[in-house]
Amino acid sequence: MPITVRPYIPTYITVHLGPPNSDAENVTVPFPDYIKNVASSEIYPTWAPSALRANILAQISFALNRVYTEFYPSRGHPFQITSSTAYDQKFIKGRNIFDSVSALVDELFNDYIRRQGFVEPLAARFCNGTTSQCDGLSQWGSESLAQAGRNSLEILTTYYGNDIEIVVDAPVQEIRTSYPGTAMRLGDASPSIRIAQFALNRISQSYPAIPKIIRVNGYYGPETQAAVRAFQQIFDLTPDGILGKATWYTMVRIYTGILQLSELVSEGQQLGSLRFDYEAFSASSLREQVSLLQYLLSVLSQFYLDIPFVTIDGIFGNGTRNAVIALQRSTGLPETGVVDEATWDVLVDRFLAIDRTVLLNDRFFPFRNLSPGEIQESLARQPDQFPGQTLTYGQSD
Repeated sequence: MPITVRPYIPTYITVHLGPPNSDAENVTVPFPDYIKNVASSEIYPTWAPSALRANILAQISFALNRVYTEFYPSRGHPFQITSSTAYDQKFIKGRNIFDSVSALVDELFNDYIRRQGFVEPLAARFCNGTTSQCDGLSQWGSESLAQAGRNSLEILTTYYGNDIEIVVDAPVQEIRTSYPGTAMRLGDASPSIRIAQFALNRISQSYPAIPKIIRVNGYYGPETQAAVRAFQQIFDLTPDGILGKATWYTMVRIYTGILQLSELVSEGQQLGSLRFDYEAFSASSLREQVSLLQYLLSVLSQFYLDIPFVTIDGIFGNGTRNAVIALQRSTGLPETGVVDEATWDVLVDRFLAIDRTVLLNDRFFPFRNLSPGEIQESLARQPDQFPGQTLTYGQSD
């Protein structure tokens, strides 16, 4: 989807066997099987290996772009991609799969193309290059380049530019919808709200009637409510200021369209554009910041056995101090028990490494004993830089 910053390989993908609005069957298949089918339908198994690799990477990237941008779900469809070559890429239900294609897909299915410095998988369009022409990869042209000795990356850069890169070994997980499942309204706090705030601010550049949200902090305050209501009025939604499913997916669709994330020529979503903002500590908010510190340490304790679990109570007591010391010891920092800038940087780096790979997987999420509100408030304030004040033993408010 266009708001998340962590593309992944879906375990399964649902294909509509016809144009988007047709009354056709939907089939759900494992993602590698989908790519094997597309590759067997689109290209010849006798082509040079570098041409096959280039084409398969393009097919993977195009499909992942459809998943990432929620291209069809944001338009109300219960599928991720179609089998219509007028819109997507060819898929033939029940067709035979070529052995050479199958072996390559098994190797490549969790790799994809993206622009350097951007997040989203490249919308790697292609055509056969003989009866049809396009701005993307020429299938027959790729085979000619392969015969001339070009490797797969050289073939891809020929068609998509020198600013692309190959992401390898992307995580595999079930498709997760971007909508959090419940409507968001005044007084709520969650990471999803911060995502919406970011998206609405970008949309407002093209629709100035939407007021800017100054504090992009995950809290649904009056200015977020005003921006949501203005957005709803512009796009003929019920202007109730509540961010429900219809409003959310309209926002996703408009955001994707403005950035052209589903096009080859895209503004792109930069890797740092959705970083975790964090405000400086203040006397009135210190207990909340200690709670956040404890939350991050608690996550790390599930993956680093030398860091003890801490209770999230907003009080910097012995348990929290011992966990900080354990973190410092494991990373070679002075064992002061004080969360200075160097300690904070290590803490955040380790948390983000976990968050990118496993934290979104429910079976790894360790804090079911917390209320949803507590988890949301913690996540809404996730940091990406040292807040500017050390935390020490005994602090709470």
